[in-house]
Amino acid sequence: MLQDTEATLATLHRLKALGVRIAMDDFGTGYSSLSYLQRFPFDKVKIDRCFTRELDRSRQSSAIVQAIVELCAALDMTTTAEGVETEEQFAALAHKGCTEAQGYLFSRPQPANRIRAA
Repeated sequence: MLQDTEATLATLHRLKALGVRIAMDDFGTGYSSLSYLQRFPFDKVKIDRCFTRELDRSRQSSAIVQAIVELCAALDMTTTAEGVETEEQFAALAHKGCTEAQGYLFSRPQPANRIRAA
C-alpha cells in the first residue's frame, strides 16, 4: 500500500464496489497509520496480538485496545482482536466492545481441508 497509494486506493474502491469486505491487519504496529483509517475503505480493523497478549497485565495495552475499539465503532468498522488465548482476554475484549476475536482459545491453525463449512 505504501509504494503507490493512489493506485492502491483505486483498487480497494473497485473491490469494495464488487462487495468485497476489506480489513486492515495488525493495526497498531509497523506501518499502520491512523490516516489509513480515514483514506482507505476498510470494513474491519484487526488489532495486533501484541496488545491482546498484554491486555490483562498492562494498563497501556488495555487503553490502546479500548481506544481502537471506540475509534473503529465511530467509523462504522468492526474490530477483530488477534491472538486471544484465554477466557480472561476474551471477556475483557467483549467488555470493551470488540466485535470479533481469533486465536488459540478458539482453535489452533488448521489446514483448509480440515475446516468444516459453517
